[in-house]
Amino acid sequence: MLELVIVACLSAGACRDFSQLYDPRDVSLMMCVAGGQVEVARWAGEHPGWEVRRWRCGYLPAGRAEI
Repeated sequence: MLELVIVACLSAGACRDFSQLYDPRDVSLMMCVAGGQVEVARWAGEHPGWEVRRWRCGYLPAGRAEI
């Protein structure tokens, strides 16, 4: 599985990782990186109380993905 991880924090300082999973047969790593900014902006618009600090794309280790 391919994962887009968004690290966001509340104004009180509590930070958390938010993850979106993609099937690598449908989305390549380059597609995730190239389109990630749009997905992060969409996520931020839907979660106004959170401030995005950083984001990244990567593959999940085998056995970590939940279906």
